Amino acid sequence: MKEITVQELKAKIDNKEDFQLIDVRETFEYETSNLDGLNIPLGGILIEADQIAQDKPVIIQCRSGKRSAAAVMQLEQMLGLTNLYNLKGGIVAWKEAFDPNMPVY
Repeated sequence: MKEITVQELKAKIDNKEDFQLIDVRETFEYETSNLDGLNIPLGGILIEADQIAQDKPVIIQCRSGKRSAAAVMQLEQMLGLTNLYNLKGGIVAWKEAFDPNMPVY
């Protein structure tokens, strides 16, 4: 499984690179704090797979990196997607690195 760090994600955002960010946390977690990604809770990731870009890198994130890793594995195994990256450490790592006041559920 390919992974990306929060520092690499921030660089992509700062450089305005073309990628898709998907947050697989539950909606109430997403509403507490998010990085402006598309919210598709893990339980619906295969059902909503048509919303996932196939023509550019897709970074999948959650709170700590565990649910997003599960999402990457499901999408790679079931749909054969190869453009997926797990955000290592999730939004908790983002908070620690860049935004200590960010509320994280």
